[in-house]
This record gives sequence, C-alpha cells and structure tokens, in this order.
Amino acid sequence: MLYCHVYCLLQVYALQKIFQVIDVHWAEICSSLPMIEALSEESDFPAADLAAAIASKCFYHLQEYRDAVRLAMCAGQYLDISIKSEYVDTILAQCIDEYKALRLLQHGGQQQDSSTVPQIDPRMEAIIEQMFLRCYRDDCYEQAIGVALDTKRIDKVEEVVLRAVSAGKSDILGYAFTLCQNARNITPREFRLSVIEVLVRHYGTLEVPDYSNVCYGLQYLNRPKETADTLLQLLNRSPEGALLAYQIAFDLQETENQGFVLQVVAAVGSVESTPIASDGSTLPTDSSTEYSSRLTNLRRILMDGLDIDLTLNFLFKQSHTDLNVLKDIKTAIEGRSNVLHNVTVMAHAYMNSGAAMIQLLLLFILVPCHPLSSSPHCMHVGTTRDSFLRDNLEWLAKAKNWAKFTTVGSIGVVHKGHVHESMKLLQPYLPQDGQSTSPYSESGALYALGLIHANKGGNGDSGTITYLCDALRNGGNNEIVQHGACLGIGLAAMATGNQELFESMRTVMFADSAVSGEGAAFAIGLLLLGQSDSPLAQAEIKSLLNYLHDTAHEKIIRALSLAIAMMVYGKEETADVIIEQLSRDRDPIVRYGAMYAIAMAYCGTADNQSLRQLLHVAVSDVNDDVRRAAVSCIGFLMVRSPEQVPRLVSLLSESFNPHVRYGACIAIGVACAGTAFKDAIDLLTPMLEDSVDFVRQGALISMVSQYLA
Repeated sequence: MLYCHVYCLLQVYALQKIFQVIDVHWAEICSSLPMIEALSEESDFPAADLAAAIASKCFYHLQEYRDAVRLAMCAGQYLDISIKSEYVDTILAQCIDEYKALRLLQHGGQQQDSSTVPQIDPRMEAIIEQMFLRCYRDDCYEQAIGVALDTKRIDKVEEVVLRAVSAGKSDILGYAFTLCQNARNITPREFRLSVIEVLVRHYGTLEVPDYSNVCYGLQYLNRPKETADTLLQLLNRSPEGALLAYQIAFDLQETENQGFVLQVVAAVGSVESTPIASDGSTLPTDSSTEYSSRLTNLRRILMDGLDIDLTLNFLFKQSHTDLNVLKDIKTAIEGRSNVLHNVTVMAHAYMNSGAAMIQLLLLFILVPCHPLSSSPHCMHVGTTRDSFLRDNLEWLAKAKNWAKFTTVGSIGVVHKGHVHESMKLLQPYLPQDGQSTSPYSESGALYALGLIHANKGGNGDSGTITYLCDALRNGGNNEIVQHGACLGIGLAAMATGNQELFESMRTVMFADSAVSGEGAAFAIGLLLLGQSDSPLAQAEIKSLLNYLHDTAHEKIIRALSLAIAMMVYGKEETADVIIEQLSRDRDPIVRYGAMYAIAMAYCGTADNQSLRQLLHVAVSDVNDDVRRAAVSCIGFLMVRSPEQVPRLVSLLSESFNPHVRYGACIAIGVACAGTAFKDAIDLLTPMLEDSVDFVRQGALISMVSQYLA
C-alpha cells in the first residue's frame, strides 16, 4: 500500500512538472500520451484533471482538436478560459462549434425521435457559461450576443441584453436587431421572432426608448394593436413625440405591408380622439384640439396616401425620359408587326415607371405563357408622364385583343400611386353603365385601376374595391372582363386577407373558366400574400390544392400553384410541409409552383437546404419548365448575397439544356440587379450570342439589370 501511495505521489509530481513545460516540450511528451490519457480516465487518481489538461494540450499541438476539447472538459481547474492564449481560444471555438451543432440537433427540428439526439455534456455547458462570464468581464457584449444567437439560447440573449444595458452598452440592442433583420443570420424563424420580442421589450425600458425600433419589431411580430398604442402614446406627448409618430407612420407605409397597416389604422380608429394623460407624458397646451389635429395627420399618412403624393411629386420633377427615343422606335416599326407595337407600349410604361428592374424580371419569369406576360404585374412607383400616349391615340388604337389589354394596362404603370385621380384618368376605358363594348380595353382598365391602387386600396374609403367588385359582378359571363377585375381586386387588396373578397375570387375560379379562373387564382395569391398561417388560409388551402388537381385548365393550375407560392412568402421553415407536398406532385406545373414556393418562403435567406433542393431539381427534373424555374429561383434565394450567385450558376450556364441556361441568366439578373459585378457581366457576355433565341433574351434582360441605377 505504501509503495502504491508513493508511486501515485511521484506520478502527480511528474505531471505537475510536465504541465509547466508542455507548451515547449510537447513533442517529447507526446510519446507518453497514451499513458497520460489513461491516467486522466482513472476516477480514483487524484490528479486526473491535471492529466486531462496535459493530454488536451498534446492533442491541441497535434491538431486533433476534437480530442483536445474532449479532454479539456475533464481538466477542471486547469482549464482557465480567462487566460488569453491561442490554446484557450481554439478550445473555446471548437467547444462552441460542437455546442452549436448539438443545440441545432435538439432544437432545429431535424430529428423527430428525441431519444436519438445526443445529450449535451454538462461540462461543455460549464465551459460555455465561463465563456459568457469572460465576455461580460471584458465588455465583449457583441461576442456574447453572437454566441447566444448561434447557440439558440434565448435565455442568454435576455441575460446579455440585461447586462449590456445595465453597463450602459445599450447599442447592443441595435447590433442584435440588425442581425435579426437579415434572416440568414438567425434561424429558424421562430427563434428569430423570440429574439425580436426580447429586443422590443428592452427597447421600451431604455431611459430614452427607441420607439422606431419598437414599432419596427412589433411589425415583425405582427402586433398591430401594440403598434397603434405606441403611436398614440407618442401623439400624446410633446411636439417632438408627435413628429416621431409621423416618421414611424411613414416608415410603416414604406414597408408596403398593407394588411398590417390596415390593422394599425383600425386599432387607431377604435380610440377616442381625446388625450389620455400618462406618467411621464407632456400634454399639449390645448390638449383636445391639438391631439385631434395630430391624430388627423397620422391617419392622413396611414390612410390617405400622403407618402404617395410626395413620391409622385418627386418622380414627376426628377423624370428625364427622352420621348424622342420612343418616337424614333414608333417611326421605325410603323406598319411592321403587332408584337413590335406592343413592346413599344411596354417600353413607354417602363421608362415612366421608375420601378426596380426586379419587377420586370419577375414578370418574365412567373407567367411565360400568360397573355399578360408582356405587361407588368406589380410596379412600385410611376412618374405620371403620359404625353406619348395622349399624343398617339390613333396609333395606340391599332392594338388588338390582349395587346389592347396591355396598352390600357400600361396607363396604370405610368400612373402608379396616382390614387386620387385614378377614376378620372381611366374613365374613357372603364365599363360604362354596366355594358361591355370593348372587353379587352375594359379589362385592361380594371387591371390598370388595380395597378394604380396596388397595395393601397384596401382601406375601403376610396371605393376602389367596391367599384372593382361591381365591375366583376356586372361582367356577367365575360371572362375577359372578369380577368381584369380579379387582377385589379388582388392588386388593390394585396395582403389584406379579406374573406369576403376571397369568397368572390373562389367563386369565379370554381366556375372553371380558363381566363377568368386564372385571374381569380392570381388574385387569391395576392389577397393572401404571406398569410399561409392565417385562419383563412389554413381553412382553405386544402380545398385549393384539391381543386388544383381537379381542374383540367393549365392556366388555372399554373396560376393557383403560384398563388400558393405567394401565400408562403417569408414563412421559411413553416412552409416546408406545403413545399414538400407541391414538390412531390406528378404534375410538372405544380412542381413549377413548388420552386417559386421555395423562392418566396426563403427569399433573401440564402438557406442552404433550400439551395441544395433547387440545385438538385435543376439537374434532375424531367420537365424543362421546372428546371428553368429552379435555376431562376436561386436568384431570389440569394438576393442578399449577390456576389455568390455567378459562382453558383457558372456550371449551369454551360448546360446543354437551353432552359437551364436561361434560368441561370435570370438568377443573375434578379440577385445582381444594379450591382454591375464583373463576374456577373463576364458570365452573361458570352450568353448574349447563344444559339437559342430565348437564352439571348434572358441574357439581355439580365445584362440591362446590372446597370440599373
């Protein structure tokens, strides 16, 4: 016994001496590494933690980092992470990476059977806790919040924010909120919303609350009532507070989330127009009159389109469209082709729209077989300069059938946002006295009316929705007029989720007429844009999927597939069930819609799993339309990482399949619009001379988008 005790003491003494020189003589010590590691695993050895520390450093120097972390967790007091050294930093980095992976398995939903998920070692948890304490001690709150977000620790997010704010480092809130705004930084969506909820709560407790980010966060969380309460609270304060409320209202309008804005307006309207004193608030001198005036101004911004008036005034003054270009084109194509006539009208619309080229690209991608594929479905702004149209009425009258629809619809592009004069502008083309004399021009006028009021007509005060619904009813069985009316309703009431309008659109679609049913399906998608988790969508989406398989009209199938894609916009992993169902369908048109469902659900997130799925379909699906859509949608997925897109699609751009090459062009055009990246231009240049005409078309569209200002 005495011999064993003395031998044990000698081993401990030897280990203590070795620990002092391990960083210098690790090469010689590694020859005894198996013996040292064996000592670290003996539970009754008094210096097991010391042996583990030595073995960990040996493995570190041998660049066996996984074993180094495993033994470092057993080192106990000999692992002091407060020491700033390369060894400690490496162990921490490896430990955090392993911890993140385990947390992802536990909370990322990748495994359904919890019994198969590996459990996190408490010793690893202890190291992570020490790392947080080190960050607090060194005032490295950005690093702490980064680790908390990466490891999906909402409790640590709360703790870091509390400590940072207490230490006077309130800018950590802005840092975290910026990360949350970029969806690719923080996944899944549910966790990101939990983080935003924490940030919103703490923004409101600051000495000087940041009400702008409070309202911005509340919009992310879809809490219109709380947003309205915040705005009213600001109106009830000093003049500076009222000005801040107005600015926040402008910001809400700029996001163009009509459904949310209308809910805020409804919540504001439910409050009496009398000031309510609150702790810390300063009431106006003439409180009742002043408060009513402020409330009127707020409603003017949110409901009456004050922001639109300011935008139109700016665009009108800053428009530098050279009409001589259009006149030269008109002269050159005189009497040659109806197609050239139509595209000249389109060119005029684009020149006076001021819209981002992405909408133009989206137009060509989504509905290649649609009669409207040459007219813009959704433009942001217009210059209201239509002198070319008014000076060439006889020339415009040469348009026939759907070309006439496009011609009249282009008025809506030019006058986008001109909501106060919309009826007067379109009066010559709108249906008169319920009688249809020129269905294509009347349908185009109804569509133009929707474009002018796009995402702005849902408040009901202007009567636009009512007029369009009346036109839909008065259209009777005229499917052309119904088509334009449905599109107009969908655009004007975009993202409102109005159940009454949904019922009207569904009735038209279930009539199973190809043209009107297509317009109604698109309108349903616009009405329920980004609302797949709403009660209405949850109740109806199954019947829509069933009808998608029951109808024999390809137009309706395609439109309804894209409508479902619109419904899942921004929903990320919550849309996976619908995406999987569409992706496995036997009908290629439905799979085509599935690709856009992926693009809409994960737009701008650069989600790896979605990217792999798109790339897989791009090279494996048997249908050219589906493959083209899959490649095109890479652009939407990577729109916030445009520099990576040329590398991603470089091989696809050399595919033997022209549809895949076309998709590669469009992906670059969507993601790299306005960037003029050299890599993108170098990739597109040889495709301008492709042997297939529509590939050259895609390359030209994308090349133009590169130089978009």
